[in-house]
Amino acid sequence: ELRSPDPACNPYLAFSVILAAGLEGIEKKEDLPPATEENVLALSEAERARRGIAQLPGSLGEAIALAEHSKILRRALGDHVFHSFLQNKKIEYNRFRQALTDYELKTYLPLL
Repeated sequence: ELRSPDPACNPYLAFSVILAAGLEGIEKKEDLPPATEENVLALSEAERARRGIAQLPGSLGEAIALAEHSKILRRALGDHVFHSFLQNKKIEYNRFRQALTDYELKTYLPLL
């Protein structure tokens, strides 16, 4: 199943990787997993594990760590774009981590 990527992503990079992954699956004659028609978020962690349903990264930091080890991402983008993409995402993530949210300001600033 293809779920449309985030509309804020770079569509050229996203669809390059999607097509590369699909082509690799065809070339390796990989079997599709059984279809899941129910809400996977409602399943317990144990049930998802039993069905082989993996958890997506929960943060940009986790996604970057996963992407750094992705052979298909590296092949699809090429070494130069792969490294530049990861470097830019690390900069973005560090800026995000350092930003104060409205929640933090409203919750903690009055305590000072």
